[in-house]
Amino acid sequence: MKKLKIITIVVISILALVVFLQNTDSVETQLLFMTVTMSRALLLILTFILGFAAGIITTSYVLRKSPKDGKTRRG
Repeated sequence: MKKLKIITIVVISILALVVFLQNTDSVETQLLFMTVTMSRALLLILTFILGFAAGIITTSYVLRKSPKDGKTRRG
């Protein structure tokens, strides 16, 4: 099982690397009132990190919110 996990991580890492290496062109992105020029790979990474952080914050909020009976929920 441990070997399968390592193989899966390596395959996903290689696929992510291929996607990032193929998206090196510069793109213009508008953020509120400014325009930022960055590589598409950097934009993908930033979008992933922001989405991951939003998911963690939302999950922690939902798990910490106590139900009406006063007990805390556990995963």
